[in-house]
Amino acid sequence: MSTKTWMIYGAYGYTGQLVAEEALRQGKVPILAGRDPARLEALGSRLGLPTRVFDLSDPVHAAERLEGVSVVAHCAGPFSATSTPMIQACLTSGTHYLDITGEITVFALAHAQDAAARKAGIVICPGVGFDVIPTDCVAACLKTALPDATHLALGFDSDSGLSPGTAKTSIEGLAQGGQVRENGRLRPVPLGHRRREIDFGRGTKSAVTIPWGDVATAFYSTGIPNIEVYLPAPAALALGMRLSDPLRGLLAGEWIQGKLKGLVTRNLRGPDEVTRVRRPTWVWGEVRNAAGERRTAYLETANGYQVTVHGVLHAVRHMLDYQGEGGYFTPSLLLGDRCIEQLPGSGQIRITA
Repeated sequence: MSTKTWMIYGAYGYTGQLVAEEALRQGKVPILAGRDPARLEALGSRLGLPTRVFDLSDPVHAAERLEGVSVVAHCAGPFSATSTPMIQACLTSGTHYLDITGEITVFALAHAQDAAARKAGIVICPGVGFDVIPTDCVAACLKTALPDATHLALGFDSDSGLSPGTAKTSIEGLAQGGQVRENGRLRPVPLGHRRREIDFGRGTKSAVTIPWGDVATAFYSTGIPNIEVYLPAPAALALGMRLSDPLRGLLAGEWIQGKLKGLVTRNLRGPDEVTRVRRPTWVWGEVRNAAGERRTAYLETANGYQVTVHGVLHAVRHMLDYQGEGGYFTPSLLLGDRCIEQLPGSGQIRITA
């Protein structure tokens, strides 16, 4: 294992703390970083790990605070606000960039930095958590199974709760509506605009399309031009999602966004350890080609937060010993299309005709 230095930014958030605690259990010594001195000092003192305080309002200053850091695991959302300044700081400091986003716009913005990352000799790989390692691996394996696939559908089924950060990102997503990829281009659609019956791995359920990150990343990984992502939703919820579409303008307002996020801050703490251990996730994918041939994939993983913790640490280990070229990567392109199978609690991707 390399002795290079790495950092968790946003270390005192729900997921950041889980990553830091597991890193320590594995004998690793990351630098803990974030913008809140009191919360950071409390965490650093509890775990006995070094800390660096800085915010991302000035990418030049942030780059200075990344001095000597080989890899940053960026865990401070919402990534729509934090990813671009952190990526800019990493380009300046020569630091490899990893994050745990699931936001389509963030993946697209990161992908647009491919040339700059190549020039700087750094890797930019967002989405090294549950968003989007499992589904990205399923997409890549399905592409191998049916190389001329024209359509890809992905989805997952889980009883996991939400962390405060994920809930706040979801609130932002309500205002943005849904997205799919059609003929290689991202297309805005209403939330839940398409329904179908899917067996994700534990029985058939009604499901609807959601704006998941794979609408961006699976295209980069596979080149398949038509992509949708599904989540189980009862008929009443699916109807409510579609009926809420005309309210997107209202939901985008600063006042209502602030109120909803305030409710999250006051009332949501994220799933506890018992919940994380006992509630696995089922991942599903399907491809078809112009001739109508189909392949279907199934995968069972640990709870989404467990996948995220171990996914981040797996990616960090890979990058600390990395000798390849810089650029933008998806998890499957950087870590291999079956890297999910190496994470604790994950099974093997099973493909059927």
